[in-house]
Amino acid sequence: MIRINLLPHRAEAKKARREQFYMLCGLVAVLGALVVFAVYTLIGSAISNQDSRNDFLKQEIAVLNKQLEQIKRLKEQTQALLARKQIIENLQRDRGETVYLLSELVKQVPEGVYLKSLKQDGLRINITGYAQSNARVSALMRNLEASPWLESPQLIETKAAVLNGRRINEFGMNFVLTRAKPEEGAKKQ
Repeated sequence: MIRINLLPHRAEAKKARREQFYMLCGLVAVLGALVVFAVYTLIGSAISNQDSRNDFLKQEIAVLNKQLEQIKRLKEQTQALLARKQIIENLQRDRGETVYLLSELVKQVPEGVYLKSLKQDGLRINITGYAQSNARVSALMRNLEASPWLESPQLIETKAAVLNGRRINEFGMNFVLTRAKPEEGAKKQ
């Protein structure tokens, strides 16, 4: 005998497939939400890690900037101290210059030559004075050239003048004071 099933089996199969489809859609939606949540969490943790690294780097940069400022201040102080030291060394070296200058002038000025003024600008010396003759001015220049402490005499001018009723020559001269040591001065002679 032939059996005929009059129950709505197609409708039940269709209903079962629909339920299966809804279940798959739900699972895909849940799986998609999990993937989105995982990606969001990973990106958030990467951002927070990078922010913490940036904060650490900013702190270290601030520390290094303070150290650089201290180094800069120390360099400025060092330069200032070196400049002071150089000034002191120059003063120490030059403190005897005036003594050597006056001592040499006393030795080198010939008889008949009288100095009226003496000006010093660094190592450059300017003198003006009176001489009984031009020959004595020439002798003074030769003596200055031969001196271990004085060099490069240059006659600026010489002119005839009358002083206390006597005819004399008034002169102006420049020369340079050397920084030779006394031992070197002895060798120069």
